[in-house]
Amino acid sequence: MKGFLEGLGFAVKGEIGGCDLVALAGDGTPLVVIGELKLSFNLELVLQAVDRAAACDEVWLAARMSARGNGRESDSRFRNLCRRLGFGMLGVSPGGEVTIIVSPTSPMPRKDPRRRSRLVDEHRRRLGDPAVGGGSRTPIMTAYRQQALACALAMAEAPKRPRDLRALAPNAGKILLDNVYGWFVRADRGIYGLTPAGREALIRWQAVPGSSASAGDA
Repeated sequence: MKGFLEGLGFAVKGEIGGCDLVALAGDGTPLVVIGELKLSFNLELVLQAVDRAAACDEVWLAARMSARGNGRESDSRFRNLCRRLGFGMLGVSPGGEVTIIVSPTSPMPRKDPRRRSRLVDEHRRRLGDPAVGGGSRTPIMTAYRQQALACALAMAEAPKRPRDLRALAPNAGKILLDNVYGWFVRADRGIYGLTPAGREALIRWQAVPGSSASAGDA
């Protein structure tokens, strides 16, 4: 890394003020670059860079490239974190060759409007806040599951047609046809009933806020 920065015209010295490298360029008020090195890219390296950032103009992180190509340098999340923080990333090969992975002047990661739209749509369609965090084995109470449960509850006494359920679940027709959870069965042409799995689901989810048909729009 020292040679890389010197090749860019910096005067580089090591172990100054707790920093692995400090590089200066320009007369008068110099451009100050701090370099932090580790054997691999990790959170500790990023935290060091955060601590150094207030004392310089740029921070560069450098680490060895993973021999198998599965290190943090290959993780888009890690690279995007560095972009958002304004840190540069340098990968060092076993032979000492330095590669710029992320420049400290790289543009911010692009926003994903489709992903954003899906989050907003799910938030608006979900009734209340029925998803209780902390349990990885418990299925999340999504807006889709709420509508499916609303259909199941309305069909507990007798089979129904999709049009009979639309006031409770706007997507009732698709939910019954797709039958994602295996809760529904076609009883006759255009008429659906509950399977044993559907009745078990009603028992399992009856105490979950927002899961009943009485909750209204899903």
